[in-house]
Amino acid sequence: MQKLPIGNDSFREIRENNKYYIDKTLFIRDFLQYDDKVTLITRPRRFGKTLNITSLKEFLDITAESRDIFEGLAIMDTEYAARINSFPVIYLSFKNCKAVTRESMLFLISETVFKEYQKCYSVLDGYTCQGDVYQSFFMIYEKLSKRDIDMNFLMISLEVLEQTLTEFYKIPPIVLIDEYDQPIVSSFEYEYHDELNTFFSVFYGMALKGQDCLRQAVLTGIQRIVKENIFSQLNNVRVFTVLDERYSAYFGLDERETGKLLADYGLALNDAVKRKYNGYIFGKTEMYNPWSLLSYADLGLLDNYWLNTSTNTLIRKVVVEAGDRFKRSFDSLICNATAKVGLDLSCSFIELKHNDTLWGLLANSGYITVTERLAETVMNVRIPNDEVRGEFMRIVADRANVDHRDLQAMFQCLFDKDMDGFMDIYSELVVSCTSYYDAKENAYHMLFLGMCISLSYLYKITSNMESGHGRHDILMESLSPDRPHVVIEFKQGENTEQLKNEALEQIIENGYYLGLSGEVLLLGIAHDKKRCEMAHKIIQA
Repeated sequence: MQKLPIGNDSFREIRENNKYYIDKTLFIRDFLQYDDKVTLITRPRRFGKTLNITSLKEFLDITAESRDIFEGLAIMDTEYAARINSFPVIYLSFKNCKAVTRESMLFLISETVFKEYQKCYSVLDGYTCQGDVYQSFFMIYEKLSKRDIDMNFLMISLEVLEQTLTEFYKIPPIVLIDEYDQPIVSSFEYEYHDELNTFFSVFYGMALKGQDCLRQAVLTGIQRIVKENIFSQLNNVRVFTVLDERYSAYFGLDERETGKLLADYGLALNDAVKRKYNGYIFGKTEMYNPWSLLSYADLGLLDNYWLNTSTNTLIRKVVVEAGDRFKRSFDSLICNATAKVGLDLSCSFIELKHNDTLWGLLANSGYITVTERLAETVMNVRIPNDEVRGEFMRIVADRANVDHRDLQAMFQCLFDKDMDGFMDIYSELVVSCTSYYDAKENAYHMLFLGMCISLSYLYKITSNMESGHGRHDILMESLSPDRPHVVIEFKQGENTEQLKNEALEQIIENGYYLGLSGEVLLLGIAHDKKRCEMAHKIIQA
């Protein structure tokens, strides 16, 4: 079997080393065919943005010899095959530009730009290069080579590089910028964005707006460019978000591609895999997470592979700090697995902190997917799959000021019917989070429901639904006979000893467990602010 490209998103390296590759090269055809001046494609991390951009770079780059690595791929059966290696290309990847300080960020950006200056310098070497354009190029090259970071020159460095390549080749270059928003996200995360606001605006604006020395440009990232503040100069951008059909087939793996990948490595595309990694909708196309699938094919273990990124960190932070209106919709999503929300992708949350743009950030980042557009900015959304629910559990834990590992330990006690261990951990969690949650019965109900969000691959979880002769608080119906079903009723008041028994009796009297088959844990939990007690019973249904 071919080796899988785990952690390798360089198209050339994958092809030259004969690693497993799923053909997405018609992305190149579409890019050339649509012929948009500046294109921004927003997608979650780990969905193939870098691999697609590097395939575009290798196909177009006039300094490369790429026919061998594209042999047998779909792009070579199109009319655009003749354009291989026919354009000067500038490729910048900012995905590793994460810095705590302004100075460190400018250094990382300058190092990224310098690589392209070195490439251009090696082409110019040996030619007689005269004129203002070349003079500016060599001056900036000299500064970059000496690590003399002058923000004013760095701001114009990309534009000067475009002018130099146009002058030399008599062909305007194609500019490819991967993860363009990573430096911006980092600057917001570490609170030095105000110091670099003008830099970002000029750096991108001068290079991409109305440039005669630019053939086409593609930017990828999480956030959408807005026409004010940071990107006030950029008004010529065609933006394709997770809601757009164009380019939707090229980021992620569809059902056919997923089935073939797994079959090639002796695995089946079954319901468990679908629940774990499917569920993203781009335009009208349903997609699987490619990073997670490659990892699953490699290890054969159905696990959570969606790695932490700065975007994940940002989302956890802003969700925890969000206002009450957002939290009500968030709790509805946790409770019902779907929610109707105001969702705005017309600008980025980091520039306009509003509930609608926060939901937009969640959509662009892959935390939620849009199932139905009800109005321009009103949409039905859901959590895509069980893997993402694991990330939601972390958010719930952060909101409640608890450690998600404690939640995992608590539920393991529940599965093992270790009721003393379960209650010990649950009591500690309640104490740690009462500063956030109001001391009301519904608050503890919502807290526990949030804790359950990651268990949907083990349990069918319902809340406030009719069962037996009433409406249960929480019912956890096990999807496997190896684990017990769980029914929970909450009470709140000063006499917790009495209330816990009343809660348990209410479950039994109303038959909330009717319709279940097998072992059932009945839990009556009573709260009085930071104090809680539990009565339980194990029955066979």
